[in-house]
Amino acid sequence: MASEVIAQAHADLAAGQAWRARDGLVRSLEHTLDEDALAVLGGVLYGMGDLPAAGAAWFGTSKSGTEVEESIKAWREHHDDHFGNMWRSLPRSVRRSSEVPRVEALKHKAIERDELDGKEPYVAPEPPKEGIDAALVVAYIIAGLLVICAAVGLVQILSWMTPGS
Repeated sequence: MASEVIAQAHADLAAGQAWRARDGLVRSLEHTLDEDALAVLGGVLYGMGDLPAAGAAWFGTSKSGTEVEESIKAWREHHDDHFGNMWRSLPRSVRRSSEVPRVEALKHKAIERDELDGKEPYVAPEPPKEGIDAALVVAYIIAGLLVICAAVGLVQILSWMTPGS
């Protein structure tokens, strides 16, 4: 899946549609953490001139280099080194689960900063679990009862309308 997203991003870039490459990578990274896709997203954003966004993407990777450091610096400056805001600017999948030590360090600093600011610390929500949704079961039961009541009511009305029953 990730290699398909990356291949599509490269095709979009070759077609001169960096915005399409960016959007596809962002959609993919919303639910799945993939360091290669993050690295490509950082490159796309860097190429588009959005250094702070590139820095946020690259921060979630182990990638290094001049462009990466320049972008991470721009990202930090953009957020005035406010750890809570920096944390919230990372792609959701990076916040949800990352094996990059600096991301975990930022998470802890963000929680501390949010506590100082009197905010509830942001933790990315867990993806929905598979299984039965209780609200959906209740809705089906109510819908079934309404259908039964409608059928009983229709039978009663028809019995009133037919003479001799």
